Amino acid sequence: MRFVVIGAGSIGQRHLKNLVALGHEVAAVFDPSPVRLDEVRPLVGARCRLTADEGEAFDQGADATLICSPTHRHLDQARAALRRGWHVFVEKPLAHTLEGIDALVDDAVRAGRTVLVGCNLRFLPSLALVKRLVEEGRIGRPLAARAHCGYYLPFWRPGTDYREGYGARQATGGGIILDSIHEFDYLIWLLGWPREVFAYAGRVSSLEIDTEDNADVLLRFDYGAVANVHLDYLQRTYRRACDFIGEEGVIAWDYIAQSVTVYGKEDRRVEVFQESINTERNQMFVDEMRHFVRCIETGEPPVLDAAGGRAILEVALAAKASAAEGRPVKLGR
Repeated sequence: MRFVVIGAGSIGQRHLKNLVALGHEVAAVFDPSPVRLDEVRPLVGARCRLTADEGEAFDQGADATLICSPTHRHLDQARAALRRGWHVFVEKPLAHTLEGIDALVDDAVRAGRTVLVGCNLRFLPSLALVKRLVEEGRIGRPLAARAHCGYYLPFWRPGTDYREGYGARQATGGGIILDSIHEFDYLIWLLGWPREVFAYAGRVSSLEIDTEDNADVLLRFDYGAVANVHLDYLQRTYRRACDFIGEEGVIAWDYIAQSVTVYGKEDRRVEVFQESINTERNQMFVDEMRHFVRCIETGEPPVLDAAGGRAILEVALAAKASAAEGRPVKLGR
């Protein structure tokens, strides 16, 4: 297939490398930064157009596009791609506002094109194992979950000024809540749709940003379960994990160790799943891209389409609204 890649930052370059390794052709790469375009030059063939002109990138002939630009540009670029008749992979989050997303969903349906929102943790073997264990009833009925993800924002992209990145600015869709939308996605994937959101969030550090750098969010589910989500731009060591607490045990998932530990009814009963699931982390991005191509070729429904991406965004924005207004926010459905 022929692809146009919009955005050549760290995630754009990762997807670009994987596309080439999978044997696909890259017709064009757009990025406003000449430095980033120079960085990807060795990765693509001479026929690939490297351009700082977005319109020129969209003028290329292609089957699909990967949108890896700052969050506030996702929606307009995705709709432009659908008008071109392209299939669309768009990095998470789908947007930084719900405005215009329903039109995107309608555009995709009318065009008969695949839209996949890039929540790559769905392709991580360790988390897929957690989902299977929960569905098999290994810990009985889920009662609570405790998720956390944190890393110091200036360490996220070495060699760049964190103050210039999209994560540092509200206007470009930044802030730890939207940046770490993966946590909301996988909790909903595993536990179902929450009915109420309550959050405390704000900037508590001396980071030079105008977004929240710390958030604690509660998700309440219909059947009484509550998930506690802590997110921050503050921890000097990258940490990401979740405990799923059920009536008959606990599942402890650790992203860094790529381990899943099950604690059963009896305190001493422990099962550890590590060697069988410990894979190279880029593999989940490769599998994500294979899934996108398969959806295009076969019509298989994407694991997270535009409507699904909107739903996850609704939860994240409810958390931001709750923190701003100091009240719980109820969700429909």
